Amino acid sequence: MAEMGSKGVTAGKIASNVQKKLTRAQEKVLQKLGKADETKDEQFEQCVQNFNKQLTEGTRLQKDLRTYLASVKAMHEASKKLNECLQEVYEPDWPGRDEANKIAENNDLLWLDYHQKLVDQALLTMDTYLGQFPDIKSRIAKRGRKLVDYDSARHHYESLQTAKKKDEAKIAKAEEELIKAQKVFEEMNVDLQEELPSLWNSRVGFYVNTFQSIAGLEENFHKEMSKLNESLNDVLVSLEKQHGSNTFTVKAQPSDNAPAKGNKSPSPPPDGSPAATPEIRVNHEPEPPSSATAGASLPKSPSQPAEASEVAGGTQPAAGAQEPGETAASEAASSSLPAVVVETFSATVNGTVEGGSGAGRLDLPPGFMFKVQAQHDYVATDTDELQLKAGDVVLVIPFQNPEEQDEGWLMGVKESDWNQHKELEKCRGVFPENFTERVQ
Repeated sequence: MAEMGSKGVTAGKIASNVQKKLTRAQEKVLQKLGKADETKDEQFEQCVQNFNKQLTEGTRLQKDLRTYLASVKAMHEASKKLNECLQEVYEPDWPGRDEANKIAENNDLLWLDYHQKLVDQALLTMDTYLGQFPDIKSRIAKRGRKLVDYDSARHHYESLQTAKKKDEAKIAKAEEELIKAQKVFEEMNVDLQEELPSLWNSRVGFYVNTFQSIAGLEENFHKEMSKLNESLNDVLVSLEKQHGSNTFTVKAQPSDNAPAKGNKSPSPPPDGSPAATPEIRVNHEPEPPSSATAGASLPKSPSQPAEASEVAGGTQPAAGAQEPGETAASEAASSSLPAVVVETFSATVNGTVEGGSGAGRLDLPPGFMFKVQAQHDYVATDTDELQLKAGDVVLVIPFQNPEEQDEGWLMGVKESDWNQHKELEKCRGVFPENFTERVQ
């Protein structure tokens, strides 16, 4: 009998639930069609919107925090592998081996501690915070169903009251159901009206505590890790002192040192060769005793090109025929034994070359100053630059506008291009001085 009663109650409850669902469905259809009014609460709807937003933000924060923890774990594994590599290559007879091993152990423990504290103080707190949302979300949905029940009971009661034939018994029963539905709805509504704003406001404190915990843990972690790194650096410095003669030096590649224009000093050539700057050479060869003769001339430096003494189809003027503007220093140099001959670059004056080999030469570009040879490859980075290969000879010419010349850059034309085209406009370009060396 007990089983029958129990089964009867269960069957009756199922039937009641089915009837409620049908009634609610009918009520929602009528409301959507505009044939029945719907109880609205704009303040509560705003609370529900805030609740959904808060749930979305919290879920995203939880996801990102788990990603952060996964990254910390990955960094821990990478750091551990790196330290294991150091332990393997650190030979037993090197100083500081025990200290290096101890540092590696402390490094591993520090990563483990950091990860665990992040789990305890951030992730678990995050899980607890989000754990309250499913229950509230369920109550919001239930409150919505009870509101439909209340509206349905209200409409049923109103329809009985407005009927032509009034049945007082049915009206009384409908009123009783209305009061009951209203009471259930209002109890749930009042509770949620209090909880939702409180939950919404609590997000500020939660975010502050969560990110303060993460920031504090990360700060302490990096402080401790910095101490370990300093200790490891001291160990390696000690090792370097013992084996200082075997220090490894990194040399830059030519392509990595291409100089940049724009009033910037060019980088040094890749192999550390001297830049193509004016050279001062001292010749200790004694001057011939015929220096007192009026037709004598200064001895040439061995590096001076043969044509440097030629001028437009003639020979260099004799010492006695020097221009009045020549300095007394030249006269002193020609009368002393041994003579000190100082080579300097030719200076361009009004588009011609004084003391150079380009004046009046038809096989050289106008304003030719001197020749240089590329010591390294240079890849041009702009349309106005020369592309150089090691060994290329460049004929240096002056800039048309001296103000356009940047420090460390020269204007010129490759000798091969000049011999082929004889046109400056097509061939000339700028190039870094320190990638070349003067040859004439």
